[in-house]
Amino acid sequence: MTLQQINYLLTIAESRSMNKAAEKLFIAQPTLTGAVRDVENELGIQIFHRTHKGVIPTAEGDEFLQKIKRVYQQYEDVMEEYGEETNIRRRFAVSMQHYSFAVKAFIEMAKHYDSNKFDLALRETATANVIKDVSTMKSEIGIIYTCDTNQRMINKLLRKNELEFHSLIVCSASVYLARSHPLAKEKELGFEQLDPYPCLSFEQGNEDEIYFAEEILIEHAYQKTVKATDRATMMNLMEGLNGYTLCSSIYSEKLCGDQFIVIPFKDDDNIQSSMNIGYITKKNNELSSMGKRFLEEVRKELELRE
Repeated sequence: MTLQQINYLLTIAESRSMNKAAEKLFIAQPTLTGAVRDVENELGIQIFHRTHKGVIPTAEGDEFLQKIKRVYQQYEDVMEEYGEETNIRRRFAVSMQHYSFAVKAFIEMAKHYDSNKFDLALRETATANVIKDVSTMKSEIGIIYTCDTNQRMINKLLRKNELEFHSLIVCSASVYLARSHPLAKEKELGFEQLDPYPCLSFEQGNEDEIYFAEEILIEHAYQKTVKATDRATMMNLMEGLNGYTLCSSIYSEKLCGDQFIVIPFKDDDNIQSSMNIGYITKKNNELSSMGKRFLEEVRKELELRE
């Protein structure tokens, strides 16, 4: 088995499609299919199931892909340090809930590799998709949070998918709203002040939304709720409807603009509103140099905002 074949297999696993993988690799699909068949015959295992929904790793194939991904990452690290920059195309992907600090960190990481060829992906998506992307190796790192409400469910899913959660920061909940909001001049805000206004949240698309919500305190009996699927729409709703959302106090004004503000949420004795923001990875998976660089930039962003 060659490094080229390993690259082919990892691209298929990420793309979930022979057609898409062939396009990304700039080769014909029969060539790619033949390469997979050769490796499967050499190793005596079936790596992928071919289904009408795409290409899915078998249980044995998934374990094999995790191992060769570590090998390929080590090869990339060696080539980055000793090889010609133009001889290697670096691949890296992150899936995350909607965090502006992570976007900023991703930008800074990409700048470091400006002179290299690379194939990068940053996916802002629903919580369940973040977990799925990392478990299937579509993304190397996922950014999510846990709290008292969702911790048990999230930990169960992580164990099931052989993932690990690594804490980055524990912070208090804050209220995000537009500077034009009637409550924008308050020093802190509680539910008694917020309830007349629409509470905004990112749509998760499943029945257990309370456990997958990106916003803390989702279990509160809100009088008005509006769901969005992307950050731009969320901000438009904040301005247009005097809506608000409850999330972390970590906010990047450079990316989100200065027309929005963050106000501390007022706790009472019955409310637990701390958020543990962290990243998830496959168990025992050594991070690539890009993964390590990304997390360095994430920590820098968090330190700036503590």
